[in-house]
Amino acid sequence: MNGLTHLDDTGAARMVDVGGKAVTAREATATGRITLSSAALALVNDAAAKKGDVLAVARIAGIMGAKRAADLIPLCHPLPLTKVSVDLRPDATGITVTAIAATEGKTGVEMEALTACSVALLTVYDMVKAVDGEMVIDGVRLLAKSGGRSGDWTAERGADQ
Repeated sequence: MNGLTHLDDTGAARMVDVGGKAVTAREATATGRITLSSAALALVNDAAAKKGDVLAVARIAGIMGAKRAADLIPLCHPLPLTKVSVDLRPDATGITVTAIAATEGKTGVEMEALTACSVALLTVYDMVKAVDGEMVIDGVRLLAKSGGRSGDWTAERGADQ
């Protein structure tokens, strides 16, 4: 119909049949950012938020998010993940999250990496929202993927990366 794999010939949603695809090593990297006030950043950097260590909790939440991607995204295949890492890097105005997901399977792990990143960012938001109601989450995107029939892909990066 239109080249979208999650639609059949009539336009109805479907889960893609990956049964005939080869098992390959696959990895995906996603990123995103949350901008915080200086007061909220101080709580994060000092591990002084009332709800606990924001960076540690967000890292675990991101890993858990990757493991639950198929439960949250209707047409996403459940995958046996072989690796999930979530890195949170505070700077002067916010926190950048980078998530990596890997598997050996028949379909990619882009959704798992993107979910890990998003859940980590949302966890930061939840943990300091009482101090900063104007936080902004943005820039969530796929940076790279490897493996599978379509091969490796890397996003075009701006001059700031």
